[in-house]
Amino acid sequence: NVQVDPSLLPLGWFLFTPPSTLTTWSLSICFGKCITLNNGFLFMGLLLLGSVDVKSNFQSFFYSMDLFQTSLQMFKRKDFSVKRRFSDFLGLYDRLLEKHSQNGFIVPPPPEKSLIGMTKVKVGKDDSSSAEFLERRRAALERYLQRIVKHPTLLQDPDVREFLEKDELPRAVSTQALSGAGLLRMVNKAADAVSKMTIKMNESDIWFEEKFQEIESEDQQLRKLHAVVETLVNHRKELAMNTAIVAKSTAMLGSSEDHTALSRALSQLAEVEDKIEQLYQDQANNDFFLFAELLSDYIRLLSAMRGVFDQRMKTWQRWQDAQTTLQKKREIEARLIWANKPDKLQQAKDEISEWESKVVQCEREFERISATIRREVARFEVSAHFDIRALVASMFC
Repeated sequence: NVQVDPSLLPLGWFLFTPPSTLTTWSLSICFGKCITLNNGFLFMGLLLLGSVDVKSNFQSFFYSMDLFQTSLQMFKRKDFSVKRRFSDFLGLYDRLLEKHSQNGFIVPPPPEKSLIGMTKVKVGKDDSSSAEFLERRRAALERYLQRIVKHPTLLQDPDVREFLEKDELPRAVSTQALSGAGLLRMVNKAADAVSKMTIKMNESDIWFEEKFQEIESEDQQLRKLHAVVETLVNHRKELAMNTAIVAKSTAMLGSSEDHTALSRALSQLAEVEDKIEQLYQDQANNDFFLFAELLSDYIRLLSAMRGVFDQRMKTWQRWQDAQTTLQKKREIEARLIWANKPDKLQQAKDEISEWESKVVQCEREFERISATIRREVARFEVSAHFDIRALVASMFC
């Protein structure tokens, strides 16, 4: 028994009423996206699955990925389907961030956790906001996976291939807010904030300084634009709601009118108002799911870009610390020579040689992360260009 809610039709949702004899039931909403890669193509359909305990009305959700690929030798199978929880996506991000962010790679962030939104869904609160929350998260996770598989380095990561192929993954408990790993992340963020205030980097490359200023400015502008778009979406939703009330009132007035011509005119006006209400609703959905959500993605991506710039600053600081330590070791050697202590001189020379190697290694790491960030920023700008073109084409064509 399928009941269709007209307000949810633009989102591809339906409401399913289970038989009273069942204790659990499932729902599914299917979407698909073809992702073109340089050496083949990968078809990714992200399917939202859920189960509901009728007695407690408590819902749980997970995501099923159906993938088909050709010419990609890194995968063991040509087609596969796996099920993942939201915490699995967060766990993948944490692992990729730990391995690749320190090397200057921009790891696309997944959508943030929403305790209020997910609680409303799990307790079975049936309204349009719950449906919008689930669709928003599903679409954001799909875009998150698209950006990962499009990244030439991240796609080669064993954790990514395992996430896409492996039937079962260990439960990602470190993503919980109150877990030990979650508290450690909070402490590390606080420590990073303090270290950024204390590190004063003498920037020798004007390109990085200009790009960082561009990122800061773009982030502020996108946040303001996102707030304006959300206001526009809410305005159009209210407009659609009020138009629906007008249409309903006009239809009731037409049905109660004795004059045949006037009754027909009111009925036709009610039909027009219904179409206008649907138009406003479609505009609100397009603005929300196409425009506002894309802005949210890029706000998160800009935050990730700031993160790799911070990693470059940390690498520079390690280089400076190594140089400082090397200078101290050389001063110790000079004092030993002056004091005529040959027994400790060889040890001092060995330490100097060790720290000279560390200085060279830190310098190479700094040059490597700088070159990687340049490439990553170029990839980001190209991706943003095509995303904006696709947005304009979808909204106005």
